[in-house]
Amino acid sequence: MSEEFPHKELTEDIIGAAMKVLNTLKPGLDEKLYERALVIELRKRGRRVEQQRGFSVWYEGELIGELVPDLIVDEAVIVDPKVVSAFNDTHLAQMLGYLNITDLKIALLINFKNSKLEWKRIVR
Repeated sequence: MSEEFPHKELTEDIIGAAMKVLNTLKPGLDEKLYERALVIELRKRGRRVEQQRGFSVWYEGELIGELVPDLIVDEAVIVDPKVVSAFNDTHLAQMLGYLNITDLKIALLINFKNSKLEWKRIVR
């Protein structure tokens, strides 16, 4: 398979759904409102979406806590909706941590802050 990154078609569909959500709701709302609307739009498109699924985090054989990504789409892509001025190193590091713990290969940061949707793919 000669994809530039894993799940290219799926990530493009997620980005398209996010664009529709932003075009409908416009910028200026709370992050959770965009997240809920994105879940609705993705499910309308036939995608399986899990919200706030917990993953146990272990260290040296002991449970140290739980990691809770915002969305997992089709059991393949972590999606983290944001309303931020810009993505920063902390956002990227968080996604890499999520990918490591969930053993998934790709995450999408999606920013609903401005009238033009911004996104970043993070590949493990």
